[in-house]
Order: sequence, then structure tokens, then C-alpha cells
Amino acid sequence: MYISQRTLRRMLKDAGAGRVGEDAAKEFQVYANKTIFEIAQRAVSLSKHAKRKTVNGTDIKLASS
Repeated sequence: MYISQRTLRRMLKDAGAGRVGEDAAKEFQVYANKTIFEIAQRAVSLSKHAKRKTVNGTDIKLASS
């Protein structure tokens, strides 16, 4: 996993959750990591299509939209 449950638990608390269950943190971790990895793959594909080796912010914005 790329992002720890601890980090995501803190994110949920910052969003207003008083308490975060173990199952909620685990599910959030699975979903967040899957989504972020898919965006990363699309961003890399976009940079390769543009014949660049460097992924830039524009690639991330386009990949996440």
C-alpha cells in the first residue's frame, strides 16, 4: 500500500470525524490507493504520449479529470 491507514485516519479526522473505525480506515486505504495509482498510470501515459520522460502537474490534472 502506498498511503498508510494512519495518514488516512488523520485525513478523516481532519474532515470532521470524531472517531474512525478500523474497517473504515482499511476501506478508505484500499479505495484511495487504487484511485491514486490509476491517476498515476494515466499521467505517465500522457507524458509518454507527449514524448516526455518527466510527469508534470498538467499530466496529473488531466489524468484526474
